[in-house]
Amino acid sequence: MGDLKGKTALVTGASRGIGRAIAQRLAEDGALIAVHYGSNDAAAKETVEGITSAGGRAFMIGAELGVPGDAEALFAAFDAELAACGAEPGLDILVNNAALNFPGRIDEVTYEEFDRTVAVNIRAPFFLVQHGLRRMRDGGRIINVSSAVTSTAHPSQIAYSVSKGGVDTLTRTLAKDLGARGITVNALAPGWVETDVTASRRATPEGRAALAAYSVFNRIGRPGDIADVAAFLASDDSRWITGQRIDVTGGSML
Repeated sequence: MGDLKGKTALVTGASRGIGRAIAQRLAEDGALIAVHYGSNDAAAKETVEGITSAGGRAFMIGAELGVPGDAEALFAAFDAELAACGAEPGLDILVNNAALNFPGRIDEVTYEEFDRTVAVNIRAPFFLVQHGLRRMRDGGRIINVSSAVTSTAHPSQIAYSVSKGGVDTLTRTLAKDLGARGITVNALAPGWVETDVTASRRATPEGRAALAAYSVFNRIGRPGDIADVAAFLASDDSRWITGQRIDVTGGSML
């Protein structure tokens, strides 16, 4: 896989799950990692400690997303932490992973739940890219985490699906706009993955078997399955790929 030494990466929602796995994998490839978290500073500290104990470099950034001024606050902390650790200013890789989901059908989702979902899942990445581009070096990488729900209909996750559909559109549009700078923009679309979000669905043997059956490999995805593809997209090996939604569901959509 590509060598990321000398690169700086920001991964949102990196305190656990897919975000943590991506942060760890990019660090293994040599990148300095900004580990963003919303509220769980203890989990974010575990991510950083896991990276540094393995010989990597990382620092924490706490910032609530989905509120006014979130991008400004996050990048102010990013700039300050970069300076504090003696790293060169700038950004090479931005991974928009942080998201939330309020399950519910069209007649169940409240205004507040819908607005919060959109604010975190699509408005925050939009403005993080806007501010990140002011720091991103030419030839950079933007990786947006979408979802399998944008390729099939999931009535019980309608708000989440709508927000992730926006992520797919943002990805394609940015790819066309930023190509002149050599910046690639791609989206990852995971299916069922072993994270805290799916823990209740995996609590029984029957539930685990049902989720595993979606994949042609008859298993549930692991965070590392997604992180390895993210590492490819972050590397120079993916230089000729942009504007794509990469299915990382283990063949669940087949």
